[in-house]
Amino acid sequence: MTLSFDPDTIALPIGHFIGDTLVDANGALDMCRPSDGKTYAGCPVANEDMVDRAVQTAKQALKTSKWGSVRPRERTIVLQRWADLIEREAETLAKLEALSSTRPVGHLIAGDIAVTAEQIRFFAEMADKEGDALVPTDGDSLGMIMSEPYGVVGAITPWNFPVSMAGWKLGPALAAGNAVVLKPSEMTPFSSIYLAQLAVRAGIPAGLINIVLGDGPVTGNAITGHPDIAKVSFTGSTGAGQAIMGNIARTGVKPMTLELGGKSPQLVFADADLDKAAAAIAQSILSNAGQACVAGSRLIVERSVMEPLAEAIIVKMKAVKAGPTWDAATQYSPIISQRQRERIDGIVKAAIDAGAECLTGGDIMEGDGYFYTPTLLSHVDQHSPAVTQEIFGPVLTMQSFEHEDEALALADHPTYGLCAGLFTRDLSRALHLTRSLQAGTVWVNRYGRSRDHILPTGGYKQSGIGKDLGREAYHANRKSKSVLISL
Repeated sequence: MTLSFDPDTIALPIGHFIGDTLVDANGALDMCRPSDGKTYAGCPVANEDMVDRAVQTAKQALKTSKWGSVRPRERTIVLQRWADLIEREAETLAKLEALSSTRPVGHLIAGDIAVTAEQIRFFAEMADKEGDALVPTDGDSLGMIMSEPYGVVGAITPWNFPVSMAGWKLGPALAAGNAVVLKPSEMTPFSSIYLAQLAVRAGIPAGLINIVLGDGPVTGNAITGHPDIAKVSFTGSTGAGQAIMGNIARTGVKPMTLELGGKSPQLVFADADLDKAAAAIAQSILSNAGQACVAGSRLIVERSVMEPLAEAIIVKMKAVKAGPTWDAATQYSPIISQRQRERIDGIVKAAIDAGAECLTGGDIMEGDGYFYTPTLLSHVDQHSPAVTQEIFGPVLTMQSFEHEDEALALADHPTYGLCAGLFTRDLSRALHLTRSLQAGTVWVNRYGRSRDHILPTGGYKQSGIGKDLGREAYHANRKSKSVLISL
């Protein structure tokens, strides 16, 4: 497998994928490659009529295929075939995604695409293993809790991990018996389209997956406000999540799953394995150049080990190899757009003006593409813009503490509660702090998800509603019905 490629030679599936057909549409939004800044295509914008066409196609496909009521094992088998095909077509998927996104092609092959296939298999096995329940009632009756699919699920995914996020939405929704109308980011749509094409090739009935391209204000609003969309699943910023909630409220009431922003702390105590901690912390902010909602962007370290830990992290930050996403040797990602890179630089400069000390980085990288140097800021307080705002870039802030209570106070963010990291050899402390940290996920002596797909993900506070992954994601795609029978 030759992973490095010429981006100008890749044929792009531009259009909306409805039923089993790629619908031609003129590009309305310029698309720029973050690795070199080149405008290379136009992304069409699906209006209300096109979204309605996708929704009606999904409804008809559910009716014709009886997908929601077939023997559950049949859903399992066909979804497994889809996962197999994703693995076989990994190179094509990786090139389509690396072309337009911030994900290096080598990372996609080793990580994103392989994990996406695993996750679809995981949810496929849910189809015939998660079911109805008998519940205790009085002796003259029989009580049951039954569940059934919602119907058509609307899904909106972000630009930072396009194929992975599509798998998060499509896997549980289809396994649970639904059809999906999915809008990928207008900046990174191609791998999602190809995933849908592979699904039809694998035997998933045409029309159960429909991909509509466009932006949030037009296409996103048309999806979330459509009366025949029974449930919405979204991953993205907290601001966009708030807009989706408002749009749903204006057009009706429906359940939603929102995985939103984060400003996650990492607490390091003096008894921690500092080498292990430094490696995990650096990776958490260097991966995808910090463009992840779970990025561990706030380092909170016991004062006595602050200096050696900072030195170890700086070494790792300076060692990264930046390059275009279509080069197999690239290890460090570009920023998604020039606008986002300017925003990152503006927050860093504002933090420095407010008194922060830049220990490394803090600059726009020279050359082609939208790259930013890995940055470590110390001497920041709780009011610094680098601490309060979700930067979505390779910027790590560092604060120190003397006592456990002080560490918890620094960790608590007024807005976000997505994830937290904790490094200590003291088991009692670890268990105590995992209960005290206000976060939907806590990692101890590591930072980042494993390939244990049973663990759900989702946040506290304004970091989201509901869960992705795990049993929770499957059940979030089914509605329950209580049944009581008099005997």
